[in-house]
Amino acid sequence: MKKGVLLINLGSPDSYNPKDVKKYLGEFLMDERVIDIPYVARALLVRGIILKTRPKASAAAYKKIWWEEGSPLIVISERLKKKVQKQLKVPVALAMRYGSMTIKKGLQELVDKEVEEVILFPLYPQFAMATTETILVLAEQLKQDYFPNLKLSSIPAFYNKPDYIELLSNSIKKHLQGINYEHILFSYHGVPERHIKKSDITKSHCKIDGSCCITPSKAHQFCYRHQCLEVTRLVAERLQFKEGTFSTSFQSRLGFDPWLQPYTDRTIERMGKNGIKNMAIVTPAFVSDCLETLEEIAMEGKEIFEEMGGETFTTIPCLNDDEEWASLISKWVKEQFETTNN
Repeated sequence: MKKGVLLINLGSPDSYNPKDVKKYLGEFLMDERVIDIPYVARALLVRGIILKTRPKASAAAYKKIWWEEGSPLIVISERLKKKVQKQLKVPVALAMRYGSMTIKKGLQELVDKEVEEVILFPLYPQFAMATTETILVLAEQLKQDYFPNLKLSSIPAFYNKPDYIELLSNSIKKHLQGINYEHILFSYHGVPERHIKKSDITKSHCKIDGSCCITPSKAHQFCYRHQCLEVTRLVAERLQFKEGTFSTSFQSRLGFDPWLQPYTDRTIERMGKNGIKNMAIVTPAFVSDCLETLEEIAMEGKEIFEEMGGETFTTIPCLNDDEEWASLISKWVKEQFETTNN
């Protein structure tokens, strides 16, 4: 069977025009795995409230970080795809879960090249309902509806793979060289606490009580919180960070339900108030810099820190289109093909 690879990231509006942003947000927030409440309530919330107020503010935020070539997330992902393609002998396509670069278009591009077996590669280190799961569910539905003869497999969450931890650690170390910092904050994208419990395959382990994530369990295979904390632990261990000089937080909450804590913005604020003058921040839930890293962290986070008396706020870039990251993706794809062939 002729094989192919589909790299899949979150997505982006086509432009920072409020109309394009509204369209994008509508698709994103109406996903039942992003806002997981009944359809009618979700529609009332998203279309009746959020889409009447948020697009203008989000458009202004996108405008701040927009590149001449387009959306940073899209541009970086396309650069990465080209580098991966150079290292693989099979066709590589790129798609986004939301926006105009649809997964259907990505699969069609590969089918047009006579591909019969596709490896789906969600570009998320950790598993979450609102990221990996929604991609895999949609891809399977598209296969049933449009590509019944296509064989699909996927790359699982790679948060604890030794070669990934080594690459991430080396990247952090490189960007911290010559930097005077007192604390490094590992900031991950937030999710509602109920998502963690819904993803618990044991239906009993996840209590978000401070101990369940460090107690061995089958639930960890799909526990976003555990996987985030594990990335922090493994990187800190590899780079020999001293206890008390690093911590974990979660950003980008929405609505009034409890989300994973501690919150990044409040953590940054607290550090400034407590006399931390120099801090660094890394965002290991993302492999590509995007609105959440370039605006929410590098701009808003920096502003909060300085308002609280902080002086130096160092933002560590994502892996983006790093050559070694492209090589690692290619390596995992080759290993996956070997597995599916056996």
